[in-house]
Amino acid sequence: MAGLALTTPKGEELVVLSREAYEDLIDAREHALAMAAHARGDDPGLTEAEMDEYLAAPTPLAFWRKRRGLTQASLAAAARISQPYLAQLETGRRKSADIAVYTRLSKRLAVRVEDLVASGD
Repeated sequence: MAGLALTTPKGEELVVLSREAYEDLIDAREHALAMAAHARGDDPGLTEAEMDEYLAAPTPLAFWRKRRGLTQASLAAAARISQPYLAQLETGRRKSADIAVYTRLSKRLAVRVEDLVASGD
């Protein structure tokens, strides 16, 4: 990972990275935080049965809502969207939503935005 080191006139040290290098650092940080949370017991992970449910769910969003014990109505209200709109996201009939919607959903479900979007979407 190559970067360019700079020093501001006030002596502050800065580093300029490529977008790919920056995203790799963010991914590594998120992974390290997730592993630390798992090691502390804050995030016990999924059991084999839960993983089967995750894989059988129409979308990750549907799985996480059910896992958190929320109704579509309550999650939709928390995300400030309609229940039918949430239902379309959960079934995959609507493939995407505004990032602000996913951010509100992820906060209520206590997962990362990336955890709500199926790979390849």
